[in-house]
Amino acid sequence: MAVETDETGIALTSLETLTLARELAEPAGVPLHALLFATTEPPTEQMLGQLGEQGVATVYITAEPRLAAYAAAAWASAAVQVAQAVSARVVVASGTPRGGELLAHISARLDVAMAANVTAIEGLAPFTVTRQVMGGSVLEEMRLADSPAVFTVAGHACEATPAAAVSTPVVTPYRPTVEDADLVARVVRTEAGEQDHSAALSAARVVVAAGRGANGPDGFKSLLELTDLLGGALGVSRVVTSLGWRPHHEQVGQTGVRVAPDLYVACGISGAIQHWAGMSSSKTIVAVNTDPDAPMVTRAHYAVIGDLHEIVPAVNDEIRRRGH
Repeated sequence: MAVETDETGIALTSLETLTLARELAEPAGVPLHALLFATTEPPTEQMLGQLGEQGVATVYITAEPRLAAYAAAAWASAAVQVAQAVSARVVVASGTPRGGELLAHISARLDVAMAANVTAIEGLAPFTVTRQVMGGSVLEEMRLADSPAVFTVAGHACEATPAAAVSTPVVTPYRPTVEDADLVARVVRTEAGEQDHSAALSAARVVVAAGRGANGPDGFKSLLELTDLLGGALGVSRVVTSLGWRPHHEQVGQTGVRVAPDLYVACGISGAIQHWAGMSSSKTIVAVNTDPDAPMVTRAHYAVIGDLHEIVPAVNDEIRRRGH
């Protein structure tokens, strides 16, 4: 599996994907391998601990200086070489933009089909997956008849859980053959920009979201209070960012951040299909809306009919009264 890292060590989406990959590997009696790119340094003890908790047997490090910066074609070539060296039956990555691009290159090089945004494995003979299509509004069953099976796992499709037996991964430097042609498109420079909070939103277990019903840029005070009280993150609909009420990195939806929290509180959001595509995997959805027939209300697990500017402050007061 191709593993991504962030400031916390192994990225949460990669840990989730490792859990699903382990659930495939263990019954088949095959080892779980992890591949780390863009480093000539060994993984930190924290990373090895995270990988060991997932039951990873071997961690391959691409010990090639020219792979120090992201280059999709070159990284894909390296991954294919590792996969062939270990006779991999499955090649998988998390369904991030980088994971999707990388595995698209890998599937083309291996001349096999690729399934994107997989949420579940239905069977191994034949290898069958369920995946999100149409922006997450539809689930499709897809058979992967080729070997190896190549697919990405949708973010938060499963929960990252430790293996029954913690492993001690063997760190193996691997120097793949790199062709100059594969380095034509590569990252040559990175510059600090505006801080991106989308990762925190996508990983949040509670999301308080607001739409046009906020009634303007000054209508978020009680929503932000509720967000703080619940220890969550604020999300918004596309219309909110289009009107300039809140920054784009808070947008949830097909063209924004995709989330799958334990609790999604949708306040003043009608529930257009583009927004639903970004949050339909939420475990519990609560809608607050003045329109009882709004799509978000009809699809939610629980609904409160009324003005969010009356309901949310009352909820905040009740949370504080109960000694939050």
